[in-house]
Amino acid sequence: MSLTAMDLVKRAKSEINEISCEEATSMLDSATVIDVREPAEYEAGHIANALPIPRGMLEFSLNSHPSLTNLEQAIIVYCKSGGRSALAAQTLQTMGYQHVYSIAGGFDAWLQTNN
Repeated sequence: MSLTAMDLVKRAKSEINEISCEEATSMLDSATVIDVREPAEYEAGHIANALPIPRGMLEFSLNSHPSLTNLEQAIIVYCKSGGRSALAAQTLQTMGYQHVYSIAGGFDAWLQTNN
């Protein structure tokens, strides 16, 4: 059986914790935020203090960020619309991170909520 990218995203979303923009806002002071979009997307605008770690480099970049050494630290991930961040959240969980959240609707939803 062959799976599409959207099949993988759907599966990931069934295994992760998606949160609203409002919930993410309430967690910003106590969570590490990771923007998994590409560098040009990050440069065009991002959530304050978000770590820019593109989805394709996530697994390889975690050790270079001191704020990501604690597997019990709350982590919020986001992308443009929620697909890449769902996959990233699933990966982080697989790697042992225990409190991982993906922003439903991604940065697009964040902009709508916070503008």
